[in-house]
Amino acid sequence: MSMIFYAFSILLFVAVVLCLEGIYLWWNSYHGPSAKRIEARLRAISAGGQISADRLSILKKRLLSESPQMQQWLMRLPRIGSLDRLLVQSGSTWSVAQLLGYCGLVVLCTVALIPLVPIPIPVMLAVAAVIGLLPMLRVMRQRAKRLKQMEAQLPDAVDMISRALRAGHSFSGALGMVGQEMKAPIGPEFRTTFEEINYGVALDEAMTNLAMRVPVGDLRYFVIAVLIQRESGGNLAEILDTIGTMVRERLKLFDKIRVLSAEGRLSAWILGLLPFCTAGLILVVNPGFMKVLWEDPIGWRMIGGALVSMTLGVLWMRKIIRIRV
Repeated sequence: MSMIFYAFSILLFVAVVLCLEGIYLWWNSYHGPSAKRIEARLRAISAGGQISADRLSILKKRLLSESPQMQQWLMRLPRIGSLDRLLVQSGSTWSVAQLLGYCGLVVLCTVALIPLVPIPIPVMLAVAAVIGLLPMLRVMRQRAKRLKQMEAQLPDAVDMISRALRAGHSFSGALGMVGQEMKAPIGPEFRTTFEEINYGVALDEAMTNLAMRVPVGDLRYFVIAVLIQRESGGNLAEILDTIGTMVRERLKLFDKIRVLSAEGRLSAWILGLLPFCTAGLILVVNPGFMKVLWEDPIGWRMIGGALVSMTLGVLWMRKIIRIRV
């Protein structure tokens, strides 16, 4: 069969999947659980609306999926809460079900390329499994970027709280000021903590929730300092000034280390990606030249040895360029 036929089959498959997704989104927007909850709330606040009090709640509940059946199935999976917490920390709008669906879609699209690529099926399945992790890697990269932005914004937030305390504001009011004045991503997190305190959550619990949502070491120092000060007393404004100064100095030191290790990180990326890029280029230019690697048993041993050596080299270079402070 020609290449055009395979390309048409893949495009037809993608079109059918997107069409089904569109139909599901349309149906869910009118008949799904979210639409039913909105309708129930509108009926409750309308004139003459009758609804039981236990069905109304001011608490926001994060669902793993919009489908009740999928929600029950995901709740049975082990450590599914850690995956949902990862999505929350990344600031992504995806749910756990959407993340798993995107991973499965990437795997199916990669498997559909098997007839077009002259690579053995086991190798292609392994490649599909690795490529299927791309949505997860995207979420992890968003999480790392968001946490880095929060770490950079933390000294300004701590200084604002310190100035608000010196001006006579309460600590919860200072948190509200940070939530209003600071930009995302750290502003909404402090605003969430302020709203939790207003809804009646204890300050210790609200600050602990903040440390759970934002796993940044410097922010945890801030939370610990606040909790200790509430137990032992002291001038919280001076403590926060010290924390802000310490965080700024650590960030400056991290920037210097990042500059000094830039050459090593670039070398690690080049040496790690060069064999795969070269193999892909050879596979496109001269496919027969690469067949000996999977047609001869010695070729499989060479591939295994090369992968083990590359893994050890990457781990060793990572250990060299990572400087703990």
